[in-house]
Amino acid sequence: MAGINNVVLVGRLTKDVSLRSTQSGMMVGTFTLAVDRTTKDQNGNRQADFISCVVWNSKDSKKAENLATYAQKGSLIGVQGRIQTRNYDDKDGKRVYVTEVKVDSFSLLERRQAANDYQQGQF
Repeated sequence: MAGINNVVLVGRLTKDVSLRSTQSGMMVGTFTLAVDRTTKDQNGNRQADFISCVVWNSKDSKKAENLATYAQKGSLIGVQGRIQTRNYDDKDGKRVYVTEVKVDSFSLLERRQAANDYQQGQF
């Protein structure tokens, strides 16, 4: 049986997308998405999960660059992708494991001004 690894999230960017170029010239964007939980804690406050995401340009699209251009801190976006785990050795030689969502597609779910209003607490 084949495995299923599909993620759909709707949340707000916690900060602007960090865009960088790899050594091979490929553009990649990283960001954290704050996704509200449906339940509240015992004090009545809404809780959120903070999900690390990565989006890459491809031969036929500039997804990373487009997201970095059109979305900003506070923007409400929807993403579809898959969970991936990778690892690397840090500068001290210690193995570090990273779990993140590799974004295949995204949708901007509000006007840019609405994100500004949300960021300034005017929602």
